[in-house]
Amino acid sequence: MPETKTKKPARNASHSDAGGPKDKTSKISSKKEKKEEGKVILRIRVRAYESKILDASVKQIMDTALRYDAVIVGPVPLPTEIKKYTVNRASFVYKNTREQFEIRVHKRLIDIINPNAKTVEALTNLSLPSGVDIDVKML
Repeated sequence: MPETKTKKPARNASHSDAGGPKDKTSKISSKKEKKEEGKVILRIRVRAYESKILDASVKQIMDTALRYDAVIVGPVPLPTEIKKYTVNRASFVYKNTREQFEIRVHKRLIDIINPNAKTVEALTNLSLPSGVDIDVKML
């Protein structure tokens, strides 16, 4: 009995996209437009060597912002940055003995959504303890 082979029809590129979304860029741009509808975000990044002083200053910032009815997101704890230094103990004979030191930088992030003028003014007049570094950005 002779075997017969049947040919499968070739796939056309237009058939492979059937049922999928036609324009992906329109969906992405509409999501971005909804997100950016006029939200102004004041992003405050606070850094310090001591975590207790950092937490006290973050609490002071949050109390000040809440006093003026601001919407706050955070504080978000960011990863602690650890810098390690290795130093020789002796300069001549005992070369293999070393000391290690480290500096830990603790970080927190606070977002204030749609701050009014009174909130921004109160935050600029805020006096925080020494050793606390503040970085403020408008997004």
